[in-house]
Amino acid sequence: MFYTCGPNEAMVVSGFGRSPPLMIAGGRVFVFPCIQQIQRITLNTLTLNVKSDKVYTRHGVPISVTGIAQVKIQGQNKEMLATACQMFMGKSEPEIAQIALETLEGHQRAIIAHLTVEEIYQDRKKFSEQVFKVASSDLVNMGIGVVSYTLKDVHDDQDYLHSLGKARTAQVQKDARIGEAQYKRDAVIKEAQAMQEKVSAQYKNEIDMAKSQRDYELKKSAYDVEVNTKKAESEMAYQLQVAKTKQRIEEEKMQVQVVERSQQITLQEQEITRKEKELEAKVKKPAEAEKYRLERLAEAQRLQLIMEAEAEAESIRMKGEAEAIALEAKGRAEAEQMSKKAEAFKQYGEGAMVDMLLEKLPLVSSSFAATLNARVTGERKAPGPVRP
Repeated sequence: MFYTCGPNEAMVVSGFGRSPPLMIAGGRVFVFPCIQQIQRITLNTLTLNVKSDKVYTRHGVPISVTGIAQVKIQGQNKEMLATACQMFMGKSEPEIAQIALETLEGHQRAIIAHLTVEEIYQDRKKFSEQVFKVASSDLVNMGIGVVSYTLKDVHDDQDYLHSLGKARTAQVQKDARIGEAQYKRDAVIKEAQAMQEKVSAQYKNEIDMAKSQRDYELKKSAYDVEVNTKKAESEMAYQLQVAKTKQRIEEEKMQVQVVERSQQITLQEQEITRKEKELEAKVKKPAEAEKYRLERLAEAQRLQLIMEAEAEAESIRMKGEAEAIALEAKGRAEAEQMSKKAEAFKQYGEGAMVDMLLEKLPLVSSSFAATLNARVTGERKAPGPVRP
């Protein structure tokens, strides 16, 4: 025959062929009737109200403590389930709960006896952990596991906790007043510090602003100096460039003037050459031809009149020589004067000298022509010596 059970209970099959007994937590099993037996044990969680009344603490103060615990048989652990079956098989839930409750209550009383009221009251968590630890180590040997334990209430009939609360309340109020005074003091100190920090920050800010203004003025001054320097350099460079440009223009003008002057000098030289050739053609050549003719005539006349005019010729010759010397001295003086003028006019360049020569050339030509005519005339009048 098949039997089933839920997850909150366990089945134990014993009898023929089941040695040791078969334990099944939540499931099904086949049982042979008459030769095998099936029993059930609960796996429900049991809530226990663990109450310890008037238990004396370590200092002899009686107090009552109430705790809440949840326990259950551990069906998943085969060893604990086997132990629980040995301990509680055939017992109901209230009976199992009573056994676990008495065990927990005993451990709770034992732990209360080793602690003071203050330790229990002020550190409930520590007390709960101690009860949980001690009870768990003892109940596990019964196959029961303690799921949780919490301290629910602590009270006494001697108003010890009330007095402790008053003292604590007074201490708290005292601490509150001290804390408030300290807070006000700290607030005043912090306010003063904040004010001091504010003033310091304000002064520091003003100092930083002054430094920034100073740095700005210094940088601005340096920048202005640099700008003015660059501006002055630019203006000087501009003026220098203008001067160079003007100089280059003047040089080009001078070169143009030099070229024009050179061209003028070339033209003047060409004009002088032309005038020299013209003078040679008009004056010198005819004068030489005339001289040659006159020489021939004079030679003929000389041959005829040599005896008659010897004395007169000698006088005339001497007069002509004197005049020639005078003319030569005059020409020499004029030449020296012209040389001095030429030295004086060197600064005017060759163009000025050419102008001067062109200016004086007619006078020289006239003087030369006059001298030549005088000599020719003198030779005409003076027959030379008679040749044998």
